[in-house]
Amino acid sequence: MLDTINVLIEIKRLLNDETIVFEEEVQSLWSGYGQIIRCRSKSSGNCYIVKVIAPENAGTHPRGWNTSTSHQRKIKSYQVEANFYQHYAHIANTPLINSGLESNCKVPRLFASYTDTSSHCTLLIMEDLDDAGFFARKERADWNSLRVAIRWLAYFHAKFMGNPATNLWQTGTYWHLATRQDELMSMQNSEFKKHAYLIDQALNNASFQTLLHGDAKFENLCFHPSGEQVAAVDFQYIGRGSGVKDLAYLVGSCLDEDKLIEFDGLILDEYLTQLKQALVANNNSLNFDTLAEETTQLYPIAWADFYRFLLGWNPQSWKVCDYLKQKSQIGLNSLLK
Repeated sequence: MLDTINVLIEIKRLLNDETIVFEEEVQSLWSGYGQIIRCRSKSSGNCYIVKVIAPENAGTHPRGWNTSTSHQRKIKSYQVEANFYQHYAHIANTPLINSGLESNCKVPRLFASYTDTSSHCTLLIMEDLDDAGFFARKERADWNSLRVAIRWLAYFHAKFMGNPATNLWQTGTYWHLATRQDELMSMQNSEFKKHAYLIDQALNNASFQTLLHGDAKFENLCFHPSGEQVAAVDFQYIGRGSGVKDLAYLVGSCLDEDKLIEFDGLILDEYLTQLKQALVANNNSLNFDTLAEETTQLYPIAWADFYRFLLGWNPQSWKVCDYLKQKSQIGLNSLLK
């Protein structure tokens, strides 16, 4: 186990900087699996965010899912996140091929990392997005902030379109069926339980697959005060899949039902518009009309997939509303025709 003193010693070693000082604890990780801290170099003035993953300290799950399956999923998720920052983050931040402009899918830069294989303790020393100007946080979206978030997804998906997800989750998102059998068993009988594998198969068999963020909620987005830029954090559940899984989860986690209804006709069109621009900017010449057709067909199915998860994990969630139910039913009906 890494205590605070040992963490600081290790950070100094990894950064080759003896002037590193602890600033504050930013937050604890889910279920007590570690913490996120902020450190600063007294010599350079640079600030760093350090994700300290210490599974030995794990506590009680907030919703009672304290199973071996849950624990192993979390262990793997942190390994996946470390792999993302070590091998993929720099690609996300690479300027656009056809313009030299910013990537539009910024993620924190990784400066150093360390893993103790015996204890699964991991340190990820990353760019401090607050210090980089991305210090605005939002719990709920208006159309402009949602539009900027959708653009981040589109450009991220375009950047990694067709990526094989080496050393990441082969199926992205934290709720995908293969890792949520406990929740499936706890569901009351319904069409969505009966056809859970059909829904999952339709999404997994998508012709156009990319890397999904996997937990693209507003709590994991850091906005620039200009209102036109955003960066994303928390890549524990990044893996392959159709981009609509990220899109449905994004809007379902940041909009109440009134806004879901208000923006319903805008969301998918905005995503496809941004995705087309992003593919061109990344010099990707795939058949966009075919991609757009598949995306449109799979979008309500992605809602059905997330609804299936909520029915097993927390059917009382505020996210379960009439809009979600109706959109999910449309998706399921399309598969049962």
